[in-house]
Amino acid sequence: MAVQFRNLLVIDDEPSMRHMLRLVLEQHHYRVSEAQNGAEAINLIYKEKFDVILSDIRMPDMDGLTFLEQPEVRALNSTIIMMSAYGSIDTALECMKRGAYDYISKPFKPDEVVLTLRKAEERQELRQENQQLKQALATQDSTFSIQDIVHSSQKMEQLLKLVQTAAKAESSILISGETGTGKELIAKALHSESGRTGQFLAINCSAITSGLLESELFGHKKGAFTGADREKQGLFSIASGGTLFLDEIADLPLELQPKLLRVLQEGEIRKVGATRAEKIDTRVVAAAGTDLQEAVDKGHFRRDLYYRLAVVDIHLPPLRERQEDIVVLAEHFLSQLCAREGRPLLQISAAGKKNLSDYHWPGNVRELENYLEKALIFSPRETLELPPLRIRQSVPGTFDPDEYSLKVASRRLEEEYIRKALDKTEGNRTQAAELLEISLRSLMYKLKDYGIE
Repeated sequence: MAVQFRNLLVIDDEPSMRHMLRLVLEQHHYRVSEAQNGAEAINLIYKEKFDVILSDIRMPDMDGLTFLEQPEVRALNSTIIMMSAYGSIDTALECMKRGAYDYISKPFKPDEVVLTLRKAEERQELRQENQQLKQALATQDSTFSIQDIVHSSQKMEQLLKLVQTAAKAESSILISGETGTGKELIAKALHSESGRTGQFLAINCSAITSGLLESELFGHKKGAFTGADREKQGLFSIASGGTLFLDEIADLPLELQPKLLRVLQEGEIRKVGATRAEKIDTRVVAAAGTDLQEAVDKGHFRRDLYYRLAVVDIHLPPLRERQEDIVVLAEHFLSQLCAREGRPLLQISAAGKKNLSDYHWPGNVRELENYLEKALIFSPRETLELPPLRIRQSVPGTFDPDEYSLKVASRRLEEEYIRKALDKTEGNRTQAAELLEISLRSLMYKLKDYGIE
């Protein structure tokens, strides 16, 4: 909801000015109180809370600048706007130094006052939203722990022990694994176990264009480029003291890779348009859903950056390789979904559990959660009916009885699926990338690699 100030205090020794402001502001639904000098205003402050204070500078007994210095005024959360007919730039700056939000030169048009109030309200709204976001992030980070990761398999037990050990180091970490295996969850576990007191922030490197990504990561100075009307803090600065999770790191543009390497080597960043670097203390955890080493071999990813990121390499196995986790995850998701939908807790039958365990879940944990959500939507209220799972057959012609290389087989399968997606979308590469659940940039690399026109 938009912020709107209601209670205003006007401080001015001229009755005509106070009267004019009262008439104007009451027309815009503000409740206005009046004081003829700073001393009288302080008495009113003890009695009532004001959202905003409009104060003249030159007044008898206590002028505006002296008013700003009073302990009672410094303790206020009110927005203070100063007014003067004898103003200068130096006067305005002095007001700002003493805590005023803005400055208006007399004589002014009534609309100028209203516009200044609207700007102040927008600023207050942004401050409130920022505070709410910080509180949400703090709550999220403080409540999540490695014990919240649902599992039953020995593979996951061993992996989480590795996470606990690696979390204590300051080194960068690379998490590899198929789409939907839960790489961001592991990144959060690394942060929660690290003891770092800063925030956990995440960004998908394939979801933002190259030009915007640099500003998002490193920030920019005011005027650095068209539209940069104010200075912006980058995610590396905001997450200083905490952890920054770089998902889909293989899609980081080549021109940004040296800048990330500098962060990892020197522990400093340079904002877009800045001439000086600033030190940060941000732990980097990156994730790749594709073979990053293969991207290095093809020249799509810097080798030196790869080794900097993969000081610790954690591979998250696909769900089909940890079958013991399938049922416990299914029951966990079902419990959450039933609670969310206000339905009684439904049980999965023995036959249903077997079917879930026998399916190979190419979309991994994400596909499992999606499948259960659909099942719950279309099930009667008191029972759970699991729709049939379609076992995906191998693509014809991809299996050679004399060929045992998994890399060769996976490349053949990948090429076939890319061609099928392009056929399905009639050559529309953007739509094909969405079908394949990869970024357009990744698809373009693969098209070139496989020689697909």
